[in-house]
Amino acid sequence: MLVVGAGTAGAVLALELAHHGVPCTVLERAPGLPRHDDVDRLGGRSMELLRRLSLAAPIRRAGVDPDAATDVVWSPGLDRPPALIAQRPSVNQLRRRYATVNDGTAPAEHHQEIFGTALAQLLRSALRASPLVDLREGWTCTGVTISEDAATATALDARDGTEHRLRARFLVGCDGAQSTVREAAGIGLDGLAPAVTYRGIHFRSKDLALRSRGPGLSTLVVGALILLSREERDVWLAHVPSPSGDPAQALAAALGAGIEPSEVLGVREWTDALEVAASYRSGVVFLAGEAAHRFHPAAGSPDTSVADAVNLGWKLAAVHHGWGGPALLDSYEAERRPCALMDRELLSRVLESRRRFGRLSSAGAPQEYLAGFLRHEPPPTEDLGGRYASSPVVWPERGAPHGTPSTFPGGRPPSLRLADGSQLFDHLTPGLTLVDLTADAAGAALCEAARAMRIPMTHLPLTDDFARAGWGRRLVLIRPDHHVAWRDDTAPDNWLPILNHIRGT
Repeated sequence: MLVVGAGTAGAVLALELAHHGVPCTVLERAPGLPRHDDVDRLGGRSMELLRRLSLAAPIRRAGVDPDAATDVVWSPGLDRPPALIAQRPSVNQLRRRYATVNDGTAPAEHHQEIFGTALAQLLRSALRASPLVDLREGWTCTGVTISEDAATATALDARDGTEHRLRARFLVGCDGAQSTVREAAGIGLDGLAPAVTYRGIHFRSKDLALRSRGPGLSTLVVGALILLSREERDVWLAHVPSPSGDPAQALAAALGAGIEPSEVLGVREWTDALEVAASYRSGVVFLAGEAAHRFHPAAGSPDTSVADAVNLGWKLAAVHHGWGGPALLDSYEAERRPCALMDRELLSRVLESRRRFGRLSSAGAPQEYLAGFLRHEPPPTEDLGGRYASSPVVWPERGAPHGTPSTFPGGRPPSLRLADGSQLFDHLTPGLTLVDLTADAAGAALCEAARAMRIPMTHLPLTDDFARAGWGRRLVLIRPDHHVAWRDDTAPDNWLPILNHIRGT
């Protein structure tokens, strides 16, 4: 396996492969850690997936204080009072809220905010520590050729200028918005609207009057300007529509109110095209992360990329080990591309709200009008993974799910604390897990039949009352990415068609 790019998607993919005992080589063009000044907000679902890789705890240790709430301050100008201050609860506030809830609606993990540089450092360290990951830093992929049964990448080693050729059965492009792999594979991008160029300006200002409130981090929406507070006093990150010119001057003009940055610490340029790749695969080459979907950095969420990496990782591992069939790899695009399109729509709605607020502010709308407009905007929701409604490797079931969450095939099952205090999700294995709530442990024979076909399946009998009440069926088959593949109340007369369907053969 060859992975191009060691950003969030590439790192998680490599670690997912290692989780399943599959070695891989990772090419990363940066010789050291990238500078990433944004704050990444990992949603509860991402943290659940990363918990499987033993990453949730170190991410929380390196992340923002769990008592820190997050403000979004909407203001028509830095010299005017805010029109509205919306506050998201802190991690510890959510923990207290869900402490007595055990009906499946509480996530196994809550969100976590972490500075991008800290997340990159943590993931890079995990790659270096893994005996199954060959991380080659300072290696730039310059081209890819694709044959029917393999892909060959050419890479330039920045240390000595030598060029290398690496051949792999499968190659995954996780090399970002300007993906070399995507271009080599001839895969285009579908966009929503013409791109607007932005600059992310990391700066210091002693004159900035509106600072973050309390110990948390603030997002200030000031007209068309987005300001993100940092932990250091008087340090901010601004996202400014600015195609050219001196960044300090562009920032001063956007800040207004006579405020000027005292020091520009860094600048990077990007566009808000909101594009999704027309295809996620070309033969033995796959795309994941920002190579597959170019989203807005100010959104601050790598959730789509994390889910891509986990989804593709376990499927490549299944094929590598011989129990996954060709339709399993086809299902990667069928499951993940619709999610990217939906995530793009949600992000587009958020960005349009910010643009409308800027236009209304410029037009001189009264404070009470601005506040009313903002209160009618849909609040952000915690994504618990959604459902792969039309997956070709999920056993179909008639009807629709009743309640959320549920064990309806394709979705994430309810998370529960068992009688011993442990999380049910922690009992799920890297392979398939058959959760068995039958009185006679009928699932044991099904697991034996699967293992006879070299399909890794673990039998998990439960007598827990909470699970019996909330899972809807007595036999529930869970995939490695914690999505339901099949369920029923009784063991099927013929297990083989179900097994072959869910493993893509």
